[in-house]
Amino acid sequence: MQYSPAGGPVSPAVDRRLLVSYDNYAAAQRAVDTLSDAGFPVENTAIVGSDLRLEETVTGRLTNGRAALSGLITGAVFGLIVGLFLGLFTSATTSFFGLVLWSILWGAIAGAAFGFTSHAFTGGTRDFSSRSSIVAGRYDVLVASPMLDQAQALLQGGVQPADTVVVQRPPSAGPVTSPLAARDTAPQATGYPVTDADEARADEARADEGRAEEARDDDRAGLSRGRRP
Repeated sequence: MQYSPAGGPVSPAVDRRLLVSYDNYAAAQRAVDTLSDAGFPVENTAIVGSDLRLEETVTGRLTNGRAALSGLITGAVFGLIVGLFLGLFTSATTSFFGLVLWSILWGAIAGAAFGFTSHAFTGGTRDFSSRSSIVAGRYDVLVASPMLDQAQALLQGGVQPADTVVVQRPPSAGPVTSPLAARDTAPQATGYPVTDADEARADEARADEGRAEEARDDDRAGLSRGRRP
């Protein structure tokens, strides 16, 4: 167990390798869910977002009237919660409902007034409403290094969603495969690293092709000798 400079314990660093990358979080989440359904220990996985950016989606125009309406709804909900809490201390049913209604009314009035005045004081510098979120340009699914082969086999055996876009692995995300080896290996799913087993199968296929070519050359040489007078 390691300790941080502040004195608290921290988890030891885990050697994780890139399994696959996607351009959206939902696809990365489905990949981990596929591993979980197959019985893979998903506590050894992680989803890491890269190329973070802030996206602000404008939802509409904001005026003094809309600001007051939004404040009215918020205040009414807050008044309802306060009225229900205070109503627990009353014994009469009529007093309970009366207290709740008065709390909703005064909450709505206070919320509308606050929303109107707060927007009016902005002086028209922000006459729109928006919703902000932080998104990533790439989502990497990382797996503990000893379990990488098992995760690859499980994920390749699953059905990929139709809307999934696999992002190619960056050069710094693991061992780099030479272009010659990538061209000679058997076709694989985009985004998955080449394993030693795949390279062995490719070497065996090239050896079989060489032996077949030698056999064809011997056959042609025998035919040519048989045709001589």
